[in-house]
Amino acid sequence: MTASIQRFLEGLTVGQVVTTVVDVALVYYLIYRLLLTIRGTRAAQMIVGIVLIGAAFFVAVRVELTTVSWLLDNFISYFIILIIVVFQQDIRRALGRIGSGVLPFGRKQEASHTVDEVVAACAQLARARMGAIIVFERDAALEEFVDDATRIDAALSRQLLVSLFVPAKDNELHDGAVVINKNHRVELARALLPLSRATDLGPEFGTRHRAALGITEDTDAVCVVVSEERGEISLCFKGSIARDLEPVMLRRALVGLFAGVRTDMAEEAAAAAEVGKAIASMGGDQSEATAAESA
Repeated sequence: MTASIQRFLEGLTVGQVVTTVVDVALVYYLIYRLLLTIRGTRAAQMIVGIVLIGAAFFVAVRVELTTVSWLLDNFISYFIILIIVVFQQDIRRALGRIGSGVLPFGRKQEASHTVDEVVAACAQLARARMGAIIVFERDAALEEFVDDATRIDAALSRQLLVSLFVPAKDNELHDGAVVINKNHRVELARALLPLSRATDLGPEFGTRHRAALGITEDTDAVCVVVSEERGEISLCFKGSIARDLEPVMLRRALVGLFAGVRTDMAEEAAAAAEVGKAIASMGGDQSEATAAESA
């Protein structure tokens, strides 16, 4: 066995070794990017279902279940079409993210601009005592988690965000959440979010805050809430909430989450720690129950 491996290695040229390494590295990178794309989405569950169907086909062939094998064989024959139909949103999102790592400086600048506009809008809304929910989409696609949303697809600006939440009689978009997609554009308005499943929330948490917590329990999204009654700004992340944040604290927390490029679980934990430190630096009792959960 050792001699065979040695003869094989001796027969390889430098060009073949380089080609093989590049080939394996490209396949590894493609699989890695695919896993990152479907992480935190329902596509991951669908992938598991497809793998189970493939395993069932293998077993049916081995034990000679003719009818079952025929059905699964016809199903697998249209596998490519099925993948395109089922994962059309994920494929479109993945294609849009190709090359996203080429210009990290440009992406950081764009993320910083987005944070500045959102923080400025929240500060203005809080002063005017106008309620608002602003959701940042991250890895998980949010369209399948929201209902009755109106598509906007507009460039993000402080003026647009404020105008969307003005509680005027003729403004049909003010009641609900605004979703900012990964391209830093205002994608959806008047979105209805799933309510939190937590049973230990106090009476001070109304529907707006429960909805903000609910979307962060089901996805990796980050949500900023402005209270209409108290004029305070809160940040929801991973099912926890930090209340009554000053704009400077809100900006610090959001920059910790979005200004960098998060690609693995270690960096995700670092982002959560940034939020925890930003909230904890305020001091007081409000951070004791929430910043620890985020970190």
